[in-house]
Amino acid sequence: MELAPEQCRAARGLLNWTQEHLAERAGISRSTVRDFERHRHVLHRGTESMLVQTLQEAGIMLLPPGEHGPGVRIR
Repeated sequence: MELAPEQCRAARGLLNWTQEHLAERAGISRSTVRDFERHRHVLHRGTESMLVQTLQEAGIMLLPPGEHGPGVRIR
């Protein structure tokens, strides 16, 4: 699943996580999260996988794009 910057921000909001907290949990730099969420660059596949896995392990469900675009839910 491709992670959208908006999904990343929304997921952090549901979890009440800062960019720094997500970065630490995923094992990546805060600047990577910041720049991705600001549409400054796309993620490498491995980095994207690490973010998705971290969010899913925290209880986030990433919803694929559909009629209303990509979404986020918490389990």
